[in-house]
Amino acid sequence: MRKLKNILVACCLLTVVGSPLSAQTQQAPIQNPMLWADVPDPDVIRVGDTFYLVSTTMHLMPGAPIMKSKDLKNWETVGYVFDRLTDSPKYDLQQGTAYGRGQWATSLKYHNGRFYALLAPNEQGAMGDTYIFTAEKAEGPWTILSRMRHFHDCSLFFDDDGRVYVIYGTGELMELKPDLSDVIEGTHQKIFEREADETGLLEGSRVIKHNGKYYLLMISQAYAPGRHRREVCYRADDIHGPYEKAVILESDFGGFPYVGQGTIVDTEHGDWYAIIFQDRGGVGRVLTLSPVRWLDGWPMIGDENGRVPETMRPLKSNQPATSIVNSDDFAGQKLAIDWQWNHNPVDAAWSLTERPGFLRLKTNRVVPNLYLAPNTLTQRMPGPQCSATVTLDVSHLKDGDCAGFAAFNDESGVLAVKKRGKKLFLEMSETSVQLTDRDKEVTKADEKVVESIPLSVSTIYLRIDADFRPNGQNRGYDAANFFYSLDGQQWQQIGTKDYHMRFDWRRFFMGSKFAIFCYATKRTGGYIDVDAFNFVLKP
Repeated sequence: MRKLKNILVACCLLTVVGSPLSAQTQQAPIQNPMLWADVPDPDVIRVGDTFYLVSTTMHLMPGAPIMKSKDLKNWETVGYVFDRLTDSPKYDLQQGTAYGRGQWATSLKYHNGRFYALLAPNEQGAMGDTYIFTAEKAEGPWTILSRMRHFHDCSLFFDDDGRVYVIYGTGELMELKPDLSDVIEGTHQKIFEREADETGLLEGSRVIKHNGKYYLLMISQAYAPGRHRREVCYRADDIHGPYEKAVILESDFGGFPYVGQGTIVDTEHGDWYAIIFQDRGGVGRVLTLSPVRWLDGWPMIGDENGRVPETMRPLKSNQPATSIVNSDDFAGQKLAIDWQWNHNPVDAAWSLTERPGFLRLKTNRVVPNLYLAPNTLTQRMPGPQCSATVTLDVSHLKDGDCAGFAAFNDESGVLAVKKRGKKLFLEMSETSVQLTDRDKEVTKADEKVVESIPLSVSTIYLRIDADFRPNGQNRGYDAANFFYSLDGQQWQQIGTKDYHMRFDWRRFFMGSKFAIFCYATKRTGGYIDVDAFNFVLKP
């Protein structure tokens, strides 16, 4: 079979307003959401002329992706803070799972020539320890500097006098030892008490210092009538307080709920921008970008009306187009950087070298369903619309094996090639999983087969089209459609039309992902060869 070419698609997903530009250098307006993909809990810093962003990817490995940009428009993934987490077999999909847990709300800093990343998995016991990683370059390699007690949604902060702090929870602070090896006991302080109007959670701490003042940005989940999710700011002349508070953003956007949680960052020229996420249905939590105006010493986010703008001008012109979702022909010596495994991979059960130019996924553990299958490989499904195709050689599957392509989440639309005896079938199914609250154990996995057809070929092409446009075709929800081809040219739709993709914070807490999988339900030893993953972003 002729190798499909890798289609590198310029998904210019993350963009920002810039300072005034001449007519000769202006680009097309930038649309919010600036990064229409699942990139929650952002922290953004600038080092010289380069911006770096870290986001939450929870149970996906490698974790804590680092992205960079010169213009706050074109972003690319350049590394990960860690390859895997190993404190529990749950990260290996055994004795429970880490769905919706794992790495959360990483704090990214640059100090004295080094990068630092602080994160605390949303877990109990040792699994919830706070990690501090460090690296000379954002691309890595990153190494663990220390581990200490759990700090929820925390922010690392290096002060001008050399002292180091972690601010976490709802306005709590502790000082760290100068070498960051642990906390200094006895330094715990509650730096403010929430006000009566803060009826919900205050979390997502991000700390900056500007013109000698300390600013703590947090999301406020205000549940009172007429109140909404919002971004608040606490400021003080001394890091220990006293603090005063202002609401710096309270804006819905694009027909979706109110925007909240993120940070602000400055440019080389002294302009400021806010990067704040918004829950947006099946695509996940997307990033918005707004101008920041310093008014009376407060970083007020949004346009002149205090709202997230629909369009903005770019910060710079003539920057190369890059993306955080890309095609892959699997011709390299290692996986493309945009891929993440669902939980820790079994390295012995995948290969790029056993059949050069192909990704081989081998069954390695007998499991009852997709949600317990090792080595499921994922990339984000971005909006407004996107499509991806995989080419699979399924000639080496064994009886009971299941392999294919999915719009993967706790509610998944699945295209699966299944081998029963000596026969192959292609099925489109709607699958869902139920998890225990504490250990995220899979207690139930339902599979509703919508359509099944026999196969008589060894190579099949599978395609998923996703539509995340608000009220796309008047549906009012995010939809996926599923297709197959026997020659890569003629396509047939199969199964559910406009499958409803959802977001559930109680289970995966994550947007839908393109996922390639291969697992055994009877015995190991089978495998598939993936010839290509071709991705297209649509307007």
